[in-house]
Amino acid sequence: MRPLRFKRYLLTGLLTFIPLWVTWAVFKLVLGTLADIGAPLVNAFLGALALVAPRAAATLGTQSLTFIVALLITLGALYLLGWIATRVIGQRFINAFDGLLARIPVVQTIYGGTKKLMAVLQNKPSGVQRVVLVEFPRRGMKVVGFVTRVMTEDGSGREMAAVFIPTTPNPTGGYLVVLPLDELTPTDWTMDQAMAFIISGGAVAPDTLPASPPTLRHDSAGEQA
Repeated sequence: MRPLRFKRYLLTGLLTFIPLWVTWAVFKLVLGTLADIGAPLVNAFLGALALVAPRAAATLGTQSLTFIVALLITLGALYLLGWIATRVIGQRFINAFDGLLARIPVVQTIYGGTKKLMAVLQNKPSGVQRVVLVEFPRRGMKVVGFVTRVMTEDGSGREMAAVFIPTTPNPTGGYLVVLPLDELTPTDWTMDQAMAFIISGGAVAPDTLPASPPTLRHDSAGEQA
């Protein structure tokens, strides 16, 4: 009985620890990235301080304190950037900056594409649901996707949707597929619900899934027959 109890407690402890560890790992990655942005300013300040007050620089130059200060500097800079971006003069500055980057071909491709993707994901599309289910990579398998654009196919006149399919648990990477609009399965999920579903590996999910469009169900039935 004791070995079974030991295994049960060990498994329960492991299942309790894993979500905490994953959460900490994600926060550590995000916070570490933000701290790395502000670290050069902190190091430059400590270097200048060392010329005047070496002892004070040595006291303030601990790794933990440098991390906290660098993180606060980055968060403050992001807050300031967001505040400026909402003002008229800030928008003019951003537009001028965008125009400058537009003259650099490679940079504009990366910066412009990423900025348009962020703008598309923030705004709800008209006439089509943002979060959809797509049969990918084969019929019968469904993945969560985000509709980024709707286009019209030459010749047939069919409406085609560009769908970004993020990967799990890192949604920053993924696939881009173009398929007919009537092959999408619309959902009533919000972006937050979809991201929680993707990052958690499906653990955070609704109790039911929307049914596939009738055309897909008929096609699947025909293939099985």
